[in-house]
Amino acid sequence: MILALLLAVVTAAEPPADAAAANKALGRGINLGNALEAPKEGDWGLKLEADYFKQIKAAHFDTVRVPVRWSAHAAEEAPYTIDADFFKRVDWVLDQCEANHLNAVLNVHHYDALDKDPDKHTARLVALWQQIATRYKDRPAGVYFELYNEPHDKLTADKWNDAVAKVLAEVRKTNPTRPVIVGPVSWNSFRSLPQLKLPEDKNLIVTVHYYEPMTFTHQGADWAPPKIRDLKDQTWEGTDAQMAELRNALDAAAKWAKENKRPVFLGEFGAYSKADMASRAKWTKAVAREAEARGFSWAYWEFASGFGAYDKDKKEWREPLLKALMEK
Repeated sequence: MILALLLAVVTAAEPPADAAAANKALGRGINLGNALEAPKEGDWGLKLEADYFKQIKAAHFDTVRVPVRWSAHAAEEAPYTIDADFFKRVDWVLDQCEANHLNAVLNVHHYDALDKDPDKHTARLVALWQQIATRYKDRPAGVYFELYNEPHDKLTADKWNDAVAKVLAEVRKTNPTRPVIVGPVSWNSFRSLPQLKLPEDKNLIVTVHYYEPMTFTHQGADWAPPKIRDLKDQTWEGTDAQMAELRNALDAAAKWAKENKRPVFLGEFGAYSKADMASRAKWTKAVAREAEARGFSWAYWEFASGFGAYDKDKKEWREPLLKALMEK
């Protein structure tokens, strides 16, 4: 009996054998959006609290995705040193994940200058990851690294593929087997997967984001283009045509994944709060179940802000969204 218990402990501590196993372990997740990727935590109305991690675990999520704007907390000149206090704040987040038995997907988010001038900023991205990877090299296998969120603008496919190779090489110096997540350009669009060229590495997971139709998911959002920002009363009923659009998109991602032998993490999907709740719940459930049907792990965008599944003021889940995410 004692030997069996010891073996169980050893087995539980072992990292996943490959990317497919690591992706399966991600399971169902939720993004801690609008906190650490704001210019400063709290600027966008959300500061992370220890209870949030307990609530997420109690709701039976497996993973939190942690968007982080490292570029706002690092020196502008080489060696691009990350602020020590900010590092401690991220340490705390990972500690909360570990204490609550949650995986953590730690990314670089909203590095706007990188998208606008990749030639100038790719070296800084590499340096940021050198520091992040070194600091967290001894964290459990449940900490995943996501190299960059939604590359776009002048960060073209060729420039992004080149950056991926450089950043991954730096990460692998200290984290040779840690699961690393990489997505395509054009805001992690599934349509851009054919342009993504990845190094040989058995511990890579590919991510895509899905918010279609944007006229529904982003209606009324003040940061959206005017033709979407000014929309209202756009519904989503799960009609045959609407389901076909969803399935065709995820089928395209699944086809690419099969051909390239890469597992898929649907890192973001969500519908903004200006849409009616019934439509939001229908869309959310449809996306989650269709993703699972194709073997994708996923993380809903997001926990407690404009898309939030949790009401931080009432300190309770928005039940239609939670049920849509977690019930079959």
